[in-house]
Amino acid sequence: MAPKMADDKAAFIEEMGLLMAGLGLPRMAGRVFGALLLADPPEMSAEELAGALRASRGSISAATRMLERAGIIDRVRRPGERRDRYRNRPNAWNETLKTRLAIIGTFKAMAERGLALLETDDPEVRRGLVEMRDYFAHWERELPALLQRWDASARED
Repeated sequence: MAPKMADDKAAFIEEMGLLMAGLGLPRMAGRVFGALLLADPPEMSAEELAGALRASRGSISAATRMLERAGIIDRVRRPGERRDRYRNRPNAWNETLKTRLAIIGTFKAMAERGLALLETDDPEVRRGLVEMRDYFAHWERELPALLQRWDASARED
């Protein structure tokens, strides 16, 4: 690989780490994700990730567990190998959004519960819960249609 390409890939991996850190996730999770996005072949072992990212096995393990729980990478094993490998999960973004849809419903239900507990009709007291309920109710209505349109467009590609 040409030095410039290697530098560009390293920069991409670091920028992915910073992007995810800006979202409140560990920077290492972003770096692992960035490395897996560029991996060729598309799977890497924890040892390969640790070497490529110059990171400890412990930090790689924590990052891969977090990314697995988030549903954006998969743990896979090649036939005849004893070690696990990691790769980006196919259709991860769509599946992640579907999972978030259930969380949206939970937030809406919590807002409704909170409104039922208030003993006042004062709009200023109710404002936070009303905004919360209305916001999550909106996305609960809109996201399924967006997901259906995405599914349809993804099948066309």
